[in-house]
Amino acid sequence: MLTNTPFSILDLAILRKGDDAADAYKRSLDLARHAEKWGYHRFWLAEHHNMPHVGSSSPTVLMGYIAQGTSTIRVGSGGIMLPNHSPLMVAEQIGTLATLYPERIDLGLGRAPGTDQKTAAVLRRGRMESVQEFPQDLEELQQFFSDENLDAPVRAFPAEGLTVPIYLLGSSMDSAYLAASKGLPYVFASHFAPNYFQQATSYYRNHFQASGNGARPYLIACVNVISADTDEEAHYLATSFYQMALGIIRGRSYPLPAPVEDMDQIWSMQEAAALQHMMQYTFIGSKDTIQSGLESFVHQHQIDELMITTNLYDHEKRLHSFELTAAAIQSFRTGPVQADQA
Repeated sequence: MLTNTPFSILDLAILRKGDDAADAYKRSLDLARHAEKWGYHRFWLAEHHNMPHVGSSSPTVLMGYIAQGTSTIRVGSGGIMLPNHSPLMVAEQIGTLATLYPERIDLGLGRAPGTDQKTAAVLRRGRMESVQEFPQDLEELQQFFSDENLDAPVRAFPAEGLTVPIYLLGSSMDSAYLAASKGLPYVFASHFAPNYFQQATSYYRNHFQASGNGARPYLIACVNVISADTDEEAHYLATSFYQMALGIIRGRSYPLPAPVEDMDQIWSMQEAAALQHMMQYTFIGSKDTIQSGLESFVHQHQIDELMITTNLYDHEKRLHSFELTAAAIQSFRTGPVQADQA
């Protein structure tokens, strides 16, 4: 069951303290090049806006940058927040990337704005879509990629006729309902939204309707992983991630800072508890510790693919963490192999 579990990367092009976006983009490309050698399956980029220390405001542009600088790794959006965009524009942009980099482009779609409500209103020019409109946008987008759109008055070039895998992203039940009914692969944001993880993924598996998109459910879980040569070093390095993540609790955006010896000097007891709950699916430790934790997680929740996100201040330490994580997953116990849908 667990052997050959695909593993991938979610990147947000996080800015370190004192850096600019150009520095973050260079580190992202360097990571993607190493990840390709270490066996990572995909390199996805998220969409976020109005966040000064998150560089991934334009995932399609960064997808082209990463794809151009690599050779084999799949590159995708994790995701494009569809209500922020015209389905026609998304089809044209993704179709262009899929034409330039055949068989390497993934399209992950989300329903959330990826920002605050005021910024979302500016992005959408005052049109705030409801939950009910997202399925309609998805159908419109799928139609633009379809050969059946040949005689439509509006067509998306060069997307029309291209096969680009579509994945639905979610952190609650809504996307689970839609992914199951559409027969699409489902990606759950368990790295920051654990509350509905078990309920949503269980519903998705049990109510999946096979379609032209897939014959069986395909579940990807995104988790935080920080690995180092020892458990002690990994927990020390993780304090950079904790400090940055405090911004979510405090409603502020923090750059990625250097690690510290004692987080109790920085967070309150209430903040620590809230952050520990939010980061419930976070794995920190040596290769052996990571292997044990991830293997148990994959087995318990019937995960088809792991999406790894790791934010460390020192770039070389971050690379080493991803290298150790790859080795840990590749050491999962043997069993029947499950094929990837991509």
